[in-house]
Amino acid sequence: MLTFYTAGESHGRGVFAFLDGVPAGLKLERDLIDADLARRQMGYGRGGRMKIEQDRVDCLSGVRGGMTLGSPILLAVWNRDFENWRSFMDPWEIQPGRELFTPRPGHADLAGAVRFGHTDLRNVLERASARETAGRVAAGGVLRCFLKALGLEVISWVTQIGDVRYEGGFDRARRDASSVFCPDPGTTKKMEQAIDAVMQAGDTLGGEFTVLLRGLPAGIGSYTQWDQRLDTIIAGHLMSIPAIKAVQIGLGTASAAAPGSRLHDAILPGGTRGSNNAGGMEGGVSNGEDITVTCTMKPIPTLIKGLASIDIRDGSQAAARYERSDYCAVPAASVVGEAMLMIAVSKAILDSFPLPNMTALLAAFDQHGSRH
Repeated sequence: MLTFYTAGESHGRGVFAFLDGVPAGLKLERDLIDADLARRQMGYGRGGRMKIEQDRVDCLSGVRGGMTLGSPILLAVWNRDFENWRSFMDPWEIQPGRELFTPRPGHADLAGAVRFGHTDLRNVLERASARETAGRVAAGGVLRCFLKALGLEVISWVTQIGDVRYEGGFDRARRDASSVFCPDPGTTKKMEQAIDAVMQAGDTLGGEFTVLLRGLPAGIGSYTQWDQRLDTIIAGHLMSIPAIKAVQIGLGTASAAAPGSRLHDAILPGGTRGSNNAGGMEGGVSNGEDITVTCTMKPIPTLIKGLASIDIRDGSQAAARYERSDYCAVPAASVVGEAMLMIAVSKAILDSFPLPNMTALLAAFDQHGSRH
């Protein structure tokens, strides 16, 4: 069983990821992990924090000489900005001056304070911040190495920002050349213009992105229990990304309008499919087609012109205070989406093949794939 957690605060010493259950003997490519961390920092409409941080992975346990040991892996992405916040975020003694008493609508501030009994909302926002996703991407980079060893590939691209949509397919070179990770230069320009407009207005924009996994053989996941279904595992992992409000698999909500005779993917000779409306899963089990997931991200709720709120000290009316943030983070979220899909699918694979080292796992996985 693969265990995954993160720890750390936005302006604390760093963000950390814990992985247990990764087989021994996996060769890790540090450059591959750092490349994912660098992509998470990119994207048109990002805020000032990305000018401070230069995220790189640091491994604190579970790896020796670039090889996994089979023991728990602890990863760190250190926060450069901690030096500017040390007196306010020190674990043992802090100075006043950065408290927050006005919850920002759309954030975890108020609900989190009620849950844990905090009277300073900074105790909530420091952990609920999307800075935490750097840990997810670092862990995802480890599992990108794992999936790569199995012959699997995960990619993503942005399909919508605001009301600007892209309906085409994936092209890696064009995606990588795009400031918003959209594989079309014309649509990229329109998305930039939409972001420019909200930046001038002090507003924010959300959008959608697609994440795709290639190469997964049929038979991963299980229909026998709800929590073993591959679609359950994937949807839960993707839905956990901050600001994600909807996760669709395959054709998703468009399935409601199509009759069954046109929706379901016919099985052709050799086991191939005439379409992939199911998104690579049937009955909670992979069917050999590409795993396709689309995620919808709401606009970031941190606004320069704060929405109406209250002061939690006395309940009086107040405007939400602005905290440094992005105008649009959909491109960055697509990288986090890759990480969470890789974590989800790796968990399902390791549930199916609970083997302690890569030699045994690769042999079992290859044998399974050759039968399907």
